[in-house]
This record gives sequence, C-alpha cells and structure tokens, in this order.
Amino acid sequence: MSAKHEITRDDILDMEDYVAVREERKRAVAELKKHRRVAVGPDATFYFESYDTMLHQVHEMLYIEKGGEEQIEDELRAYNPMIPNGRELVATLMFEIDEPARRAEFLAGLGGVEETVTLTFNGETVTATPEQDVDRTTADGKASSIQFLHFPFTGAQVEKFRTADAQVSLAIGHEKYGHQAVLPEAVRLALAGDFD
Repeated sequence: MSAKHEITRDDILDMEDYVAVREERKRAVAELKKHRRVAVGPDATFYFESYDTMLHQVHEMLYIEKGGEEQIEDELRAYNPMIPNGRELVATLMFEIDEPARRAEFLAGLGGVEETVTLTFNGETVTATPEQDVDRTTADGKASSIQFLHFPFTGAQVEKFRTADAQVSLAIGHEKYGHQAVLPEAVRLALAGDFD
C-alpha cells in the first residue's frame, strides 16, 4: 500500500471525536516521530514529515485554536504541502537554541542555509529545495530558525535509498554551520516508506 499524499476534509475528525482519541493519537505520533528525527551538529534537528505527522498537526491546530469548520481549509492549505508526494522526502529543519542572544547572533549569519542541505547515499546526492511559501532568509542575511525542505528524488535514487543498509548522510554545508550525520538504519527504513 502506498503512502497517502493529501489530507482531505473527510480525514478530519469532529473535535468531540478527536478529543476522545487525542492522548492515544499523541502517543502513537510520538512513537512514529522517534524514527523521523535526526540531529545534525549541536543546534539543528530535522523532523521528517509524513501524512500521519501532518494529520496530527492539523488536528492539534484545530483543537488549540478552536476555529471550527472555517479553520479547516486554511490548515489543509498550510500542511498538505509538507506531505511527501511519493517521490520526495520532506523535512522541517529547526535550529534549536534556547538562549535568545546566542540564537539571534547565530541566525544573523546563517542566511541561505536552506540552499546548502543534502542527502548523500550510494553515490547519489539529493539537494533540498526550500518550501516556496515564504522566503526564509531576509535581505540582510538572517535565517529563520525554522526551514521547510523538500528532497526531490528520481526513481533510480529511490531504489538506491531503499537498498538495505544503505549509508545515508544528511548534511548542512553552510560556511557558518557545516555538519553532517549518518541516518540510523531505523530512520532510513522509516523514510523509505514515504516513497511510492
């Protein structure tokens, strides 16, 4: 069975029904996310998104903001682009620095970081493309602490990524933040499920 690529209105539970299963859903998504999270260097974490993570996010936004039926279309418009389309991986990259002054200084010199992210495996390199909703680097070179990235794959690259025990490296190649990490096999396996 291939992964689902779009949340529709029919997938959205009534809030009363969602509240009844919310704690169970939160536990299930937390378990799912364990194998979709990768730290790269000391300050960056990638959260690889899926239909299930985005469905949970939509329900949580509806639960928190209580916007009812009118809010649903906005949430679907916001989160559907973050669901992999069957030939890509999609990640939210977060630079997580608790100390405000250090965070501001760090991000001030990180402009264009979203253009420097790659996945490398079996002789292939897939370069991330930023989500086009908003420019996340300002004119003066300051980067947003949250980046939304798509990794477009060819069919041949999908097959190489799916190869058992393929070593996959995730890297940020910015001059002020050059770090990489090897994906654990459990993460590679989870992400391989995002492809058709």
